[in-house]
Amino acid sequence: MRRNQQGMTLTSFILVLAVVGVFIYMGMKLIPMYSEFFSVKKALEGMASEPGMADNPPEKIKDLFFRRMGADYVDDVKPENFKAARKDAGWVVTVDYEVRRPLIANFEIIGHFNAEKEIKRISE
Repeated sequence: MRRNQQGMTLTSFILVLAVVGVFIYMGMKLIPMYSEFFSVKKALEGMASEPGMADNPPEKIKDLFFRRMGADYVDDVKPENFKAARKDAGWVVTVDYEVRRPLIANFEIIGHFNAEKEIKRISE
């Protein structure tokens, strides 16, 4: 009685390896983009929890925000992406930016990120 062999051929194994490799490569391009976005959100949360932050003018808030971005090595957020608008007794800070990363040949990965946080007076 003859037994049939089962399993993948070398060609199918190489094909599966190529598909997994493409997904890993895309992950290597996407993870830094999202890591920067989470740094932006963390900076906005930290600023919103600081007492007296709502009393600062928008230029000071912007300066403090970009100091945090420099400490976290965030390079994709530019000053023109930062907006602070007055709301009641505080500010609404919006960071809206786009990141483009080359993928393969003329293909790019484009990420559009928007973070918004209300900075209001904290009663002490």
